Amino acid sequence: MKLDANIQPLKRSFLPENFKITDWNTLEPYFKDLAERALTNHGELDQWLKDTSELEAVVSEEACWRQINMTRDTTDTALAESFTFFMTEIQPWMQPYADQLNRKLISSPLSAALTGPGFFTYLRNVKKNIELFREENIPLQSELAVEAQQFGAIAGKMTVTVNDREYTLQQAAKFLESPDRALRESVYRKIGDRRLQDQEALDDLFDTLLKKRHQVALNAGFENYRDYRFAELGRFDYSKENCFQFHEAVKEHVLPLVDKIYQQKKEKLGLEQLRPWDIDAEPEGTEPLRPFSTGSELVEKAIHCFNELKPFFGDCLRKMNEMGRLDLESRKGKAPGGYNCPLAETGAPFIFMNAAGTMDDVTTMVHEGGHAIHSFLTHSLQLSAFKEYPTEIAEVASMSMELFSMEHWTGFFKTPEELKRAHEQQLERVLTIFPWIATIDQFQHWIYEHPTHTRGERLTAWQNILASFTPQTLDTSGLEDYRNFSWQRQLHLYEVPFYYIEYGIAQLGAIGLWQQYKINKEQALDHYVQALSLGGTEPLPRLFEAAGLRFDLSPNHIKGLMEFVKNELDRL
Repeated sequence: MKLDANIQPLKRSFLPENFKITDWNTLEPYFKDLAERALTNHGELDQWLKDTSELEAVVSEEACWRQINMTRDTTDTALAESFTFFMTEIQPWMQPYADQLNRKLISSPLSAALTGPGFFTYLRNVKKNIELFREENIPLQSELAVEAQQFGAIAGKMTVTVNDREYTLQQAAKFLESPDRALRESVYRKIGDRRLQDQEALDDLFDTLLKKRHQVALNAGFENYRDYRFAELGRFDYSKENCFQFHEAVKEHVLPLVDKIYQQKKEKLGLEQLRPWDIDAEPEGTEPLRPFSTGSELVEKAIHCFNELKPFFGDCLRKMNEMGRLDLESRKGKAPGGYNCPLAETGAPFIFMNAAGTMDDVTTMVHEGGHAIHSFLTHSLQLSAFKEYPTEIAEVASMSMELFSMEHWTGFFKTPEELKRAHEQQLERVLTIFPWIATIDQFQHWIYEHPTHTRGERLTAWQNILASFTPQTLDTSGLEDYRNFSWQRQLHLYEVPFYYIEYGIAQLGAIGLWQQYKINKEQALDHYVQALSLGGTEPLPRLFEAAGLRFDLSPNHIKGLMEFVKNELDRL
């Protein structure tokens, strides 16, 4: 396969090249054309599919840019209004047409001939969307899309003052790596106290989202939003029971390993009790890792790292940088978190993150870079729908890159000792992330299985679930106020419900690919590129197979992968 990062925008043939989406009246004629167009032969169907795909790409990119711009500056009301206008004055009018087009395709006798690569998963998704569509859900979904973004606006305003200087919470987190334990505790408490100032507002927002999501599920004929959301996310290949099995496997096979890591950390720091503000710290006399200072330095070093791994990977980041598709540094007013946003028409995606010069930022950068490479590899697929790959394989793309790239982090770290510490932190993170993934996922199952719960009941459920996934070595006594609402820092709960266990499933795939990489680097990278290039043209288990992996959530499989990582960590 010839790999080329010189990505080109899709050529328009249905919409005018200079067409910009400004309102529904100018956009509707294109939907109307597709809805009314006759499909009498395979040539007409083929052109109809291409035109539908083009329209989807144009609409998707417009929506993405409005959301990107809003998250880059949550204080700019014009950007928020632009996004809200799209979600309330354009998106709701498109949905009935989308359903009409779906039904037109499925009801056409010509669709039976669509048997080439990608059409099985495409038609399966179309049928699923038809089954889920309800006219009465259109206004609710529009409101949910707008209201969910309030989380970013609330969190984006959060700052704390450390040593007489104002920091975003992401910037302040670097003090948690300081050898000064008193400073670490002070900053930990400042961050916790600042979050608590908006605890009531975030609870109110979540209650609003919960009520509307439950109504969406009821309207669509589901008992609860969890079951609706599983269908909406296209989780055809695993069930809620598999998720429960995953939770138990984490308790049995991962939590003891995390406990050992924390015990070693406690001994390394010479502490009687390991507290939450000690987890990222180094012993006195050891300076925290500071792999870069500025966003431009992060880009330069990430490109060098990716280039060493595979020149095409470096070219992808270089192209994005040239196109202005990177916004990396944390600043006041910027929404929290990090993401890679695919841009369906122009092809090169956008990476957004809140870098503050920490080791975690390196991980985030290579993680989002893995997503970006996925976008590059799928841009040439025939239809926009083929590029809509399952989120689980999307996270394999990003999490594998974290592990593949480790040996090429030499540009970030000055000495072999620093590089070794970075590798240790990364492999520890591979293991320690699992309990939090299981915590958030199990909490969501409880929330949506009990949609009429009170805030008191929600608090009790959270306390119990959080406690069951907290390592015994970690002393959290006296921190109940912070821990009781620590779920509120997870933006997925607000913005993309139930999108979280994917990280756990993908981490299993990433570890499997890293196992391959340790044996044969070129073959592992070939498997990686081969699987990602398929986009969403195959079901999830087959995408895993293309990567040389098994799609397996069984406790024994998880146990074997965890032991492999722990052995690699011990080897360091």
